[in-house]
Amino acid sequence: MMQYRRFGRTELSIPVFSCGGMRYKYKWQDVPKNEIPLNNQQNLENTIRRSLECGINHIETARNYGTSEMQLGEILPQLPREKLIIQTKISPSVDSQEFKSKFDQSLHFLQLEYVDLLAIHGINTLERLDYSIRPGGCLDIVRKLQEQGKVRFVGFSTHGPTDVIIKTIETNQFDYVNLHWYYINQENWSAIEVANKFDLGVFIISPSDKGGKLYQPPQKLIDLCYPLSPMVFNNLFCLSHPQVHTLSLGASKPTDFDEHLKTLEFLEKPDEILQPILNSLEKEAIAKLGENWYQTWHIGLPTPENTPGNINIPVILWLRNLAIAYDMWEYAKVRYNLLGNGSHWFPGANAEQVEKYNLSKFLVNSPHADKIPDILQDAHQLLVGTPVELLSST
Repeated sequence: MMQYRRFGRTELSIPVFSCGGMRYKYKWQDVPKNEIPLNNQQNLENTIRRSLECGINHIETARNYGTSEMQLGEILPQLPREKLIIQTKISPSVDSQEFKSKFDQSLHFLQLEYVDLLAIHGINTLERLDYSIRPGGCLDIVRKLQEQGKVRFVGFSTHGPTDVIIKTIETNQFDYVNLHWYYINQENWSAIEVANKFDLGVFIISPSDKGGKLYQPPQKLIDLCYPLSPMVFNNLFCLSHPQVHTLSLGASKPTDFDEHLKTLEFLEKPDEILQPILNSLEKEAIAKLGENWYQTWHIGLPTPENTPGNINIPVILWLRNLAIAYDMWEYAKVRYNLLGNGSHWFPGANAEQVEKYNLSKFLVNSPHADKIPDILQDAHQLLVGTPVELLSST
């Protein structure tokens, strides 16, 4: 049986899994409706119907997701509207009227009179926060849409640093937040705690993909997470924290729900099965990386904007750790080769140019300052490959 949680101040009863709208769509770009293949549309509709059969009535998409909204608009009007929670996301614009035009396009494509949840998509920097909250900005447009009955609740999605997320929450202008947080990256926990203080709904973005490509896990991770699959382990890890309300499940076909649903049977007493797995993962990481490095590698590292060459030292070291500790080479390589192409969604550069710079004065707060330049070079040799383009702002 699907379980539901109170989605913060919205008072919505939201399923612990949400049906994300990025993977089942036809194309990343808008195309005329008659160009969408019938089999692709049928798969999308079958996926939505399966979602509802499972009790997952929160369907989320974005204007940036190409044909997703248009394709959803072919099935959503056929379903009982009062039983659905529909979310779309619109990126903030310098010109708030551009934001309004994008929302109008979204609502037209979805063929709905209103959306339950509208997120300002990608408050990743203070500049994009300013676009949103300044007088005459995007949030003023949202308030008018709320008055017109076209939007029920407003939130924001973010790939930004924790301090930007907390500043955005503390404006007290938003009802919920979509952010990244999962076993392999727990950096945003302090933001989740602040979100709970302000009674915001908490939606976790992409725990199975950005959380480690867990639909294609390495054998070592499978072994370490036994008797759970890595995907179910990660779901359970997230949902064992009541401060988390829903996890995005990016289904590409109807059967993609099946593995996730296995999580539900463990939610009553998650710690009994989680703790041995957590112990195994930590033990293996210490064995491969050394206890001192495992416990302290992240301390005192500069941000990319405060590092010569914009090198993203924290992310590079993190990806190297995952690859060495858990054989997560494919995940680490994809993310590493996105550095330099990810804009504010995944900022900073890789370590290709690290030899050009003297990093010593930028690493004075790190207990590993003397070793890190060599480790960065090692990471580059291990992980470099073909540069990866950012497919979407998600």
